[in-house]
Parts: sequence; structure tokens; C-alpha cells
Amino acid sequence: MSYMPCKGRYDTMKYNFCGSSGLKLSAISLGLWHNFGDINSYENSRSMIRRAFDLGITHFDLANNYGPPPGSAEETFGRIVRDDFKAYRDEMMISTKAGYTMWPGPYGDFGSKKYLFASLDQSLKRMGLDYVDIFYHHRPDPETPLEETMRTLDLIVRQGKALYVGISNYKPDQAKKAFGILKNLGTPCLIHQPRYSMLDRWVEDGLLDLLEDNGVGCIAFSPLGKGVLTNRYLHGIPEDSRVASQSTFLNSKDITENLISKVIMLNQIAEKRQQSMAQMALAWVLRKKQMTSVLIGASKSSQIDDCVGALAHLDFCSEELEQIDNILKK
Repeated sequence: MSYMPCKGRYDTMKYNFCGSSGLKLSAISLGLWHNFGDINSYENSRSMIRRAFDLGITHFDLANNYGPPPGSAEETFGRIVRDDFKAYRDEMMISTKAGYTMWPGPYGDFGSKKYLFASLDQSLKRMGLDYVDIFYHHRPDPETPLEETMRTLDLIVRQGKALYVGISNYKPDQAKKAFGILKNLGTPCLIHQPRYSMLDRWVEDGLLDLLEDNGVGCIAFSPLGKGVLTNRYLHGIPEDSRVASQSTFLNSKDITENLISKVIMLNQIAEKRQQSMAQMALAWVLRKKQMTSVLIGASKSSQIDDCVGALAHLDFCSEELEQIDNILKK
């Protein structure tokens, strides 16, 4: 049966301008870092993309190395686009990245012109696309001159392979230099994608102000602290959780008694707000005026529903924010 999107999909989603650009992104974006690889169920991946689109999510975030194996998330997404979304490509914002190890040898990593060009060409082929909406440099390169990396991003836009460019994981001093180079080239940086959550607040120490001063949008990845800022670990480690699966990104040593104690107290505030823990954590990130969107991950469609529900209550009173800060300092 062919897919027909929900007609009211744009009625309740919130859309924010990305920095000083004319582009709006959905306040909730879906990331394909996990659960879209060859090892995952295609039908489950497909149902999550469908559900996200039905809820008004327009931004789908990938990278060359997402899987596993690397590249397979883009292949899965490309298949879903061909199966369900050919007629809706112009209603979607599709992003991908390059910067982490993708293939062996000196040309499969970091930020050289050789690597970025080859990687994006491969990504477009895997997804069956003529262009992506946003292409990111995924992480700073300590050896390649920043000018080379930024000139490559500029050229990619001029060749029509991407409409916009962004950076990810850049510290404030690195980001400031990148913004200046791109501005002088005539291809301003659209967006920065840093890690940001209640448990990781480094962006508050200068980066958010820098983004605002330069008219650059911000989309936070891991806003749920790798899934810790949810109801998943309040009563132990579930068998189907990322921790139980021996993930390299989160293991049982990360789930300390002190951390769970904080999440329990935070969850009590969430309950008073009539929100799930995840909903409050997302709303907390979106409280910052510089935030364009939060990037969620999911293993099933119901988690996407829960996350989008955060938009029903984004405001915090000063007392709530003070209580949250006091808990996080413990």
C-alpha cells in the first residue's frame, strides 16, 4: 500500500528560523545515527520516517559513517525516499556529514578536499539524491588547514551538491575562524551541530553567544544524554536498552547511582509539568533562543511521538529552572 502523509502534518509542529537565514527547520529533527543500519529492520526504519513526517518533522540528519556498517543508514534512507517520499522531496531537509573515518588510507578521514568531495559523492549515490540540503564538516581536522576545508564546503555549494553548509563539534575559537572564512567566501555557515543536554552544557560557555553574534543556527545532538534523560533507566537497565546491548557509546559504567538519583529528581519536576522526562529534557534545550532544533534518535515510532509532545509545553518558570540547576550541580 502506497504511503499517504497526514494532511495535518504542519498544523502542530513548531518551525524556527535557522540563525539569520530565511530557512526554517522543525524544532524536532530526526537523526539516523542508530537503528537505520543493515542490522536493523527495514520496515521499522521505514515506519519511523513515515511517523516523523506525519508529525511535521521535515529535517532528517545523516552522516557518511552512520550504520552499522558505515554507509548503510544512507542506503536505508535512500530506499525509504524511493519507496515513499519521491513526491515529497521538496518538503524535506536532508543533511549528511563527513569528517570521521569512512575508509582506509590517507583519504578516508578528517577534512581534506579529496576526502570531503569523495565522501559527498558517495553519500549522494547511496541516497539516490542529486543534492543534500545541508552538508556538514563533522569534526575539526588538526592537520588540514581550515581554509582548505572551508573552501571545499564553499565549492560544494557552488557546484549544487548542497544548498547550505554547517559544522559540527567545533569549539568556539575554531568555529569563529570557520565562520569568518565562509563569510568571506560568500557561503555563510548556516548551522552548528554540537552536543548539548542537561548533562553536557559546554556550549553555554561562549559558543551559543558566538552563534547568535554570527547569525548561525544551532541544532543540538544527544539532547537526551544518550537516552539517560528519559524514563528508561529509572528502575534499572532494561534488556532492550543501549546499555544492555553493550554499546560502545553507552555502557553500564556510565549509569552511576549519582546520575540516576539526579534523573529521578528531574523526573519529579517533569511529572509536575505533566511531561515525560524526555519531553522536559528537550524543552529545556529548546529554551535557549539560539536553538533552532533538537536532534532526536529513536528505535520505535512511539518514542518520536513522545519527543514531539515536548512542544506542547516549552516554557519554564524561574523556579523550575533554578530547581533543575541545583539538581544538576549535585
